[in-house]
Amino acid sequence: MKKVFLFVALAVFSLVGKVHADEGMWLPMFVERLNYVDMEKMGLQLTPEELYSINNSSLKDAIVGLSNGDRPRGFFCTGEIVSQNSLMFTNHHCGYSSIQKLSTVEHDYLTDGFWAKDFSEELPAEGVSASFLVRMEDVTERMLGAVNDTMDWTERNAAIDAAAKELEAAASEDGKYNPVVKGFFEGNEYYMFVYQVFTDVRLVGTPPSSIGKFGGDTDNWMWPRHTGDFSIFRVYADANGNPAPYSPENKPLTPKHHLPVSLDGIQKDDFTMIWGFPGTTERYMTSYGINYNVDIFYPIIHDIFKLQTDVMDEFMQKDASVNIMYADDKAGLANTWKNFEGQMIMLRKNKVAETKAELEAQFAAWVNANPNRVKEYGEVLQTLADSYALVSQISSSIYYPNYVAMTGPIGISAEFGQYAADAQSKDKEVAKAAAEALKEIDAEAFFAETYKPLEDKTLVEMLKLYYNTFDAEANPEFYKLVDKKYKGDVVALANDILENSIFATPESIKAFIEKPNAKKVEKDIAYQVYNAMVGQIVNSIVPYRLAMQSIDENNHLFVKGLREFYAEAQPEKSLYPDANSTLRMSYGSVQDYQPADAIHYDYICTANGILEKYVPDDYEFDVPQRLLDLIEARDFGQYADENGELVVCFLSTNDITGGNSGSPIMNSRGELIGLAFDGNWEAMSGDVNFEPNLQRTINVDARYVLFVIDKFAGATNLIEELTIVKTPKCCKEGTHECCKKEAEVETTTEE
Repeated sequence: MKKVFLFVALAVFSLVGKVHADEGMWLPMFVERLNYVDMEKMGLQLTPEELYSINNSSLKDAIVGLSNGDRPRGFFCTGEIVSQNSLMFTNHHCGYSSIQKLSTVEHDYLTDGFWAKDFSEELPAEGVSASFLVRMEDVTERMLGAVNDTMDWTERNAAIDAAAKELEAAASEDGKYNPVVKGFFEGNEYYMFVYQVFTDVRLVGTPPSSIGKFGGDTDNWMWPRHTGDFSIFRVYADANGNPAPYSPENKPLTPKHHLPVSLDGIQKDDFTMIWGFPGTTERYMTSYGINYNVDIFYPIIHDIFKLQTDVMDEFMQKDASVNIMYADDKAGLANTWKNFEGQMIMLRKNKVAETKAELEAQFAAWVNANPNRVKEYGEVLQTLADSYALVSQISSSIYYPNYVAMTGPIGISAEFGQYAADAQSKDKEVAKAAAEALKEIDAEAFFAETYKPLEDKTLVEMLKLYYNTFDAEANPEFYKLVDKKYKGDVVALANDILENSIFATPESIKAFIEKPNAKKVEKDIAYQVYNAMVGQIVNSIVPYRLAMQSIDENNHLFVKGLREFYAEAQPEKSLYPDANSTLRMSYGSVQDYQPADAIHYDYICTANGILEKYVPDDYEFDVPQRLLDLIEARDFGQYADENGELVVCFLSTNDITGGNSGSPIMNSRGELIGLAFDGNWEAMSGDVNFEPNLQRTINVDARYVLFVIDKFAGATNLIEELTIVKTPKCCKEGTHECCKKEAEVETTTEE
């Protein structure tokens, strides 16, 4: 028997009208001062204290930062607590690494899914930690009190770091908490976030990847989207409710707050709110930084990562064990290169650099109108322009050789460079220590979780990419090697490394360790290529670092001035800081959009689209037969909308970025209506400039999540654990007598 609570709130009928996107990722501690009036006008029915409180249970206590280790300083994803036993929802792609590590060919949870029937079947997600925010605190005065105008940028950063460590140590209470001080507005403000970190996190359930990753890389960042992007974990604690390492004796944590899950669904213009840990935005980036990213940095990383994932795909589709082995690596690389591809296209298409240039012109005019401002800010934009110009000239000679130097036997050879130097030292103790250190090397570890044919082809393709990118002038040592020994055939060089290098196999490394010889390392072809790559980097690294330091320093100064400019020019405008992996909230509404002339995208997509996209045996668009049967039979149960359709995903105007993956999207009452998992292609420029007419968050609908758990997987034990809420139809209409009080009814779980 499960309880479905029917909630009524009369205020909603007088407050909700047509609402619009609200830009910004806001710090919850300022919600009452900066955001609450707007949120209430848009339909919010919670008080500021119910949203964020350090003294009482509040919505913030259900939001979890997901990371690795017990002292994280940032988070790769967000989760939310949805039961009194700390059941936690997050995205499938957030749990992907844990699911991959727990999978074997015999128990392939990536392919088949996994559903624990009770606590005893839940699987430890080793290395994953769940952080709950205890409080946040403004420490700007104390941090900036540690610096003065006589310090250069390096000295300033050292003083800031020292002050942060002192504050964090004092707030940790002898290790009970994990305090993290972070800078905002390019180091013009500082806040401390105090977390309680739980390291016993266990996998409870996940759909097969054909549901959780439906559409693969093809659909990534695209709308319409039909992905059931969710997975389920649980947070455990010791008998006293405190963080503890994994132990069979640990018990599910009793949370301070958990989110009810709503079956009401969504309508256009409904108020929406997302809380989570967005990773990085660059909303105050100048036009010079945008041009550098679009023309130089993004193309480099895109080409390298795309090459590597193409090679992975070739082998992963042929072998289940290889697919499991590389699934997490490939997902991360593919997500990055497609993100950069989208940003390259949309930053140009949406004319973001031009928009920033207009702001810079206004800023420059404001500066030039006052001699004191000229003295402080007069050179900042030109310095940024010059620094980015220098970085643009240098970056290729940093990034390409860096990634080649990390590849296969070339990267392994680097581990033996110190031995080669020390073993030839005139100091006998140094030479002896080098030989002893060599014996500690685990040759097998270099090749753990690797597939040789895939790794070998990656090496060949990476060397080809490098060789076709540079000429002899850029790296004389490398080209001299290729031309002299291999007659210009870089593939022959790659094959020589794979066939003859000491570092190509664990067996050859073990043999070398048994009879070490420093000269052999120096003459090894992989090590020679490594040194050639490092040589190219060394020739560029000093000016690169100086230019990047100049960019950091002048971004700090530019944002300082920009805040002053806005304070005078637009005093009514509230500025929000860039995302930096700290708890933020954003609010908006459910909305459709028009990406181009004569094209309109609805704000929902349904299970009908799964049938339309379905391609049997296709690794991106195949789905389990049971799901097909349920959809074709329209067996959606209580998870269907009022039209009898099963909504899979929906759009909202909330402002999010990477790190918000898995974040709860909630209605006006703080009830879970879905999980945020992606942005849309047309607004890929959104990390730099919010696009209100285009920018949308893609959310998996909570009803589809429950449908998969209940109807597809039959994991009714998890459904029973949730607090599921539904507003009676009469209450939605706002006229019936039943709306004068809250009602509670019980329904049986549908079989």
